[in-house]
Amino acid sequence: MNNHFFDIIEHTNRSVFLTGKAGTGKTTFLNDFVKRTKKKYIVIAPTGIAAINAGGVTIHSMFGLPLRTFLPTTDRIDGSLANNIADLMHHFKYRKDKLKLLREVEIIIIDEVSMLRADVLDMMDFSLRFVRRNNQRFGGVQMLFIGDLYQLPPVVRDEHVLKQYYQSPFFFDSLAIKEIPLITIELTKVYRQSDQEFLEILNAIRDGDVANIDFDHLNERYDPDFETGQDSYVYLCSHNKMADEINQQKLGEIKVDANTYEAKLFGEFKENQFPNEQFLELKIGAQVMFIRNDISPEKKYFNGKLAEIIGLDENEIRVVLEGSEREITVKREVWEQKKYFLDTDKNIKEEVLGSFEQFPIKLAWAVTIHKSQGLTFDKVIIDAGKSFTAGQVYVALSRCRTLEGIILKSKITPEVIFKDNRILQFQGDTFANDHVEDILNKEKYDYSIKKVLRTLDSLWFLKEVEDWNNLSITTKSIDHVKTKQLYIQLKHEIVQLGKIFGKLERILTQKIGFFVDKKEEWSEIESKAKGAVNFFFTEIRDKVFNPLKEFYAEIKGAKGLKQYNEEFKSWLEDIEEYLNGLKDVHLLETKLLDEKNDKEVNLKIAKVPSQVLTFQLFEQGKTIGEISLERGLVKETVIGHLAKFAEQGLLDISRVITSDKIKAFETEFYKNPHETLTEWKSALPNDFEFNEIRILINHYNYKKGKNS
Repeated sequence: MNNHFFDIIEHTNRSVFLTGKAGTGKTTFLNDFVKRTKKKYIVIAPTGIAAINAGGVTIHSMFGLPLRTFLPTTDRIDGSLANNIADLMHHFKYRKDKLKLLREVEIIIIDEVSMLRADVLDMMDFSLRFVRRNNQRFGGVQMLFIGDLYQLPPVVRDEHVLKQYYQSPFFFDSLAIKEIPLITIELTKVYRQSDQEFLEILNAIRDGDVANIDFDHLNERYDPDFETGQDSYVYLCSHNKMADEINQQKLGEIKVDANTYEAKLFGEFKENQFPNEQFLELKIGAQVMFIRNDISPEKKYFNGKLAEIIGLDENEIRVVLEGSEREITVKREVWEQKKYFLDTDKNIKEEVLGSFEQFPIKLAWAVTIHKSQGLTFDKVIIDAGKSFTAGQVYVALSRCRTLEGIILKSKITPEVIFKDNRILQFQGDTFANDHVEDILNKEKYDYSIKKVLRTLDSLWFLKEVEDWNNLSITTKSIDHVKTKQLYIQLKHEIVQLGKIFGKLERILTQKIGFFVDKKEEWSEIESKAKGAVNFFFTEIRDKVFNPLKEFYAEIKGAKGLKQYNEEFKSWLEDIEEYLNGLKDVHLLETKLLDEKNDKEVNLKIAKVPSQVLTFQLFEQGKTIGEISLERGLVKETVIGHLAKFAEQGLLDISRVITSDKIKAFETEFYKNPHETLTEWKSALPNDFEFNEIRILINHYNYKKGKNS
């Protein structure tokens, strides 16, 4: 069934809410999807920690959204309370690279969607429609929402303000969601718990079904005077302050000296998104918890696994895992703050803006419900008092594998069980597990042919050729006779191609209808689509792109034509992009462009590599800061570019690194070379940055190779 879930997201444009009870593998599905998908995607989340854990970025940073509540109205409102539509629009002045990325993305994945407010999603919708110049909801982008609405709800500071326009703060009550054919898909197999009786209690609590909760059986776990003794229990708290107090009290009871480990920060990393303590205070004998999975092949630990510290050194910590005698060594790990960007082939890539390096453990006698989301424990202590909000009782209880592993400090009563009919109604109305195969079979063929037609659509060429002609007329230093002749020739071809595209669109759409009604073979549609792609490719390459490219080659670099050539080149690059899109277009799994066309021509207009542009500016005497500003790159990217030239011995390192640092590094390099950047960082004085070390390694490796 999970494969059908993947297919409906991959092979249709249907927006999906993927949900499931705690422990059903939502995170596993997300990780698998991003590995397998051929779609251009970004992963975002409502909070910083959720974004770091999901390997993405926050919604607010991706879309530059204001933090205040949004009200979807053009009416004037009190600006101290909320933004209206007019207030929102000036936030959408994105840089060119962000605009391109948002226009290229095919699917946006939002993790931990239970915490996503309806108004934030509507702001996203406005942004995407504005940027993509497409008035469909979300600018036509497919949306994948992942999360469990029965867990932690959205944080709403001004609920009375939000209520003026929204039925609830949940994402499904956004105006945008109500206008798209969203379906809910639920993962149903629970991997965390296997005790059927405990599962039934959890499910009843999740649904707010008070009548079917066995409170007597549940409250057999009530023990207000329980003391942990030697056993490894985790105290689940409703607030950070309570968890911190318990952890500090327990740490203080261990009468040995503490070691403090300071996180190593590089580049940009926002403090409110630190995945662990900046100053981590630990003692031998402390109970700790891993806060991420072991990425090595050994898989020695997982997120939420408890352990006891048995040894503390400067660069490693030794622990014994709970429930075993196994001793393992823990080293620092790196979390990255990322941003998405488009590479030269229009693929969405990640750029690391900064990193946070720290041991992947934290004190774990107590942890908040909020931070326990997604974790699994064997033994927990829960105080489900009145401070618990909707969803927290379910999250707290469902962290534990068994009912026997739970100690209740206060009884669970019907008063702390919440039933939210809004969630029941939404999920009931959109539930589609039983219809996934039918929807997939009905929509995947239509989606695939529409994707081909979108790629083939050349109607936009007409406006471009008119704009180019108008530019030619108003440009003085140009051969107006030649441009006029070229314009007449190009316009004739483009108008003819537009007529052919219109006819093709009607035919293919009709054929898909015949196929669904079993009146036509798929092979006939495939043959027609192949013919169309090869026809448009050769026609536009030979009759539009090549004549323009030849003319551009004649006037490139001509005096007085700088502005003209920049705009002209931009149009040529758009046509090049169109042709490259045809080279890569598929109908389902079948590539449509013939091999002879694929190999016959190199469409690339020679572009200077990004690192070369950086180095040219550096050679002109500009500083790293000036280059960063001029090129719109972060400082770390500029230094990364320069490191490539250090590798070839071309970089004057004295302009980037101080002489005392060069001397210190050179001494260490010839006396005691190291393998990894981390080892180099530990061996050198604290004021060395990773990027400086990378440049020096490259420079001295070049010198060493040259002299050997």
